[in-house]
Formats: sequence, C-alpha cells, structure tokens
Amino acid sequence: MNYLNSKSNPIYVDIILLIVRVFIGFAMLSHGFPKLQMLLDGGEIKFFNFLGLGPMISLILTVAAEFACSILLILGLFTRISLGFLIFTMIIACFVVHGADSFDKKELSLIYLSVYLLLMAYGAGKFSVDHMIEKRKRASDW
Repeated sequence: MNYLNSKSNPIYVDIILLIVRVFIGFAMLSHGFPKLQMLLDGGEIKFFNFLGLGPMISLILTVAAEFACSILLILGLFTRISLGFLIFTMIIACFVVHGADSFDKKELSLIYLSVYLLLMAYGAGKFSVDHMIEKRKRASDW
C-alpha cells in the first residue's frame, strides 16, 4: 500500500532530487545575485575578509559558489563538485561569519548546509546533465 516506496518506485527519488535541486539552487541564487551585483557595481566593497584574502577576493569566491555553483546545481552539471564549494561556503557562513551570532542568524546557512549534504550523498539523480553524460560515456565505452 506504500506507493512512495523508493525501492519499488525509484523514479520518485529522481523526481524529488530534481525538485530539491532546482528549488535549493534558485533559493541560493537569490542570495548570490545581490552579491554579484555588488561585485559588478564597482563601488567600495564591504564584505567579510576571509583568511585575510581581502574583501574583494572573498566576495568573488562567494559569488562563484552562491551564483555560479547554484546554476550548475540546477542543471545537475558537475553536481558534486559544485556542492563541495557550496558546502564549504555554508560552513564558513555559519561557523566563521556568524560564529558569534545567535542561532537565528546561523539557521539559514545550516538549513542550506544540510540540504547540500543530502544532495552530496544522493547525487543529482536521473534528471540531470551529469546523468546524461554518464549514460553517454557508458554507451560509447569511453
């Protein structure tokens, strides 16, 4: 009677992975896009200085993760590599940038972190560019 059993209906897992990937990717884009605009505006950059790299380099790295890697996540292209950068960014956001803050300031980065960790464990699923590439590799004996 359990119609959503992933063992008997693995397509449900792939559909859910697609939905989560697309949703969380677009949600993170809403955080990365304003940072991209800040970077492109050319004004004075006031951003967290990670490891003494300077606010400009820190902002560029954050934009690369939050904006570019989110697009790759939505597409399911280089998913686990992109997730590595996003996981690292959320760890820094939670434990370094908001390290001294209360839980309500850390909560959002922890939620993103937990979803990214789940996606890292399960992968992009069948509905991804990664899967199409892998399928093509297997078919051509690359």
